[in-house]
Amino acid sequence: MSSIKFNCLSGLIIVWSFVVASAASVEAEEAMGEKQVAQATIVSNQEQTMAQVTSVSQLSDVQPTDWAFQALQSLVERYGCIAGYPDGTYRGNRALTRYEFAAGLNACLDRVNELITTATADSVSKEDLATLQRLQAEFSTELASLRGRLDALEMQASELEANQFSTTTKLTGNVFVNLTGAFADGTVLAEGETAFRTQPRTATPLLRQIDSDPNITLSNYIFLNFNTSFTGRDSLVTQLVSGNARSPANEFVSAGLFNTFGTPYTDQTGTPTSGFNSVYVRELFYSFPVGDNIQVAVGPRVNWFRYFDNNRFTNFLRGASSFNSIGSTLANAIDRGSGAAIVWNLSKQLKFSAAYLGENTEFLSSPLFNSSSNPSQGLFNPTNTISAELGFAPSDRLNLRFLYTRSNIRAIAGQVGGAIGEPIYGFADDGFDGPIDNASADTFVFNFDWLIASGLGIFGRYSYGSTNIEPLTAGLPDGEVNAQSVQLGVALPDFAKEGALFTLSYVIPFAVLDGRNFLASGGGDGGVQYEFEATYYYPLTDNIALVPAFYLIGNPNNFSDNPTIYVGNLRAQFTF
Repeated sequence: MSSIKFNCLSGLIIVWSFVVASAASVEAEEAMGEKQVAQATIVSNQEQTMAQVTSVSQLSDVQPTDWAFQALQSLVERYGCIAGYPDGTYRGNRALTRYEFAAGLNACLDRVNELITTATADSVSKEDLATLQRLQAEFSTELASLRGRLDALEMQASELEANQFSTTTKLTGNVFVNLTGAFADGTVLAEGETAFRTQPRTATPLLRQIDSDPNITLSNYIFLNFNTSFTGRDSLVTQLVSGNARSPANEFVSAGLFNTFGTPYTDQTGTPTSGFNSVYVRELFYSFPVGDNIQVAVGPRVNWFRYFDNNRFTNFLRGASSFNSIGSTLANAIDRGSGAAIVWNLSKQLKFSAAYLGENTEFLSSPLFNSSSNPSQGLFNPTNTISAELGFAPSDRLNLRFLYTRSNIRAIAGQVGGAIGEPIYGFADDGFDGPIDNASADTFVFNFDWLIASGLGIFGRYSYGSTNIEPLTAGLPDGEVNAQSVQLGVALPDFAKEGALFTLSYVIPFAVLDGRNFLASGGGDGGVQYEFEATYYYPLTDNIALVPAFYLIGNPNNFSDNPTIYVGNLRAQFTF
């Protein structure tokens, strides 16, 4: 066929012959539901935005040996009514719908009509016009429908453009509404004057006794996420947070354990406790690629958990949902901080992440905290952490992660612990109510998740942390607080519904191995606290989910004789 000369209408007739030859598939397409027809129309509309070509040589996947080369050449170079994709291809083997054919035919009809109007000599023969009229009549329904749909899409696009939030920024949101209750089997013993402050070891009484159960609460927690891209590969992330919760489980805790055991992660304020339902910046950083395999994030408020200690079954949005179950309890003294993180995809199986962060956490008040933005402390004085993690995925179903964190922790009021104290859970001093110096700590974490089958997975963590204690009182010996934590869990993806996830998690959050004498709070009487958590993520729609969860806390506050505490939570979760 390469010896035959084709004009514009000959090329159209060739295309039409393939439509007729594929009558069975066309009839099947006509039997598509309304959704598929609408999708085909949108595709046809997108074709109109493809780049116009003036020479068939501009189409990289069209060769002179192709059987329809001369037809395309005529359509492109004689009539200029064929467009290519932005990447310079034509994709001639792609399936053709009747709507797409109508769109291409319409472009050539417009071009021929233009030639007739301008009276270009002998450009269109009578035979061509007769063929055009036949094709136009054959596709009159599709052409009319296409024009109507295109007009509607253009109106919608104009309306969206006029009312869009930003040409570079995408706004998304997460809204969590929590109904939470907690109760104990008897009187609970807790160390410390309050959940935030210890008391002298000779105080009378030495321990707080909690006899009454807290009331049920209804609270909210909200994220507003602004994701801005300037190049298509970079991302400026700004996340705002607001909340108003003081979860009932916090009424039972020892000093330094606020928002730990039995507290659903979304049942919090996300801001300093004095600012209920105020709005704070939770994340602010800029992420950009370096080459094809490296991504770098820098900013004044980088979220450590975006880059470390992830697990497919313990993400708080869908999986295990308490503070003690969503990540290692000993891993990092900084939740958000100033600095940089880097992710290097070494191969399909290996990923290396590293970060340096100075503490700058949204829920801690200044100037006592937010040390990286405080000139009296700065970015490179405590508190700061250096983290490195190697992730190995031998298959799509199995992930292994090895994490190390070096922490430099600032002593506040002579003690180390609390919200910036990990790997200590509680507060540490010199063992005699005296002050200690800033501390350094090393934490090692192994983390895995394994999807054994489509409906069954397991997950777990083991953490070991060692904190150096240096008393400021002369004559007192240095020491260490060494502790470990353990987590094991079972996950049932798509349980009772596609997209659902049921998780059962067992956690030992803080088992003291050595140095309990340095703990003014958190060590208890040497008992080992353990927890069971059952969480069921049940999606109602793509944007709404219900998440019931139940927590059982044994030996709370590391007191072996403390009664069991039970916590129930029902979360309504909205995304947009």
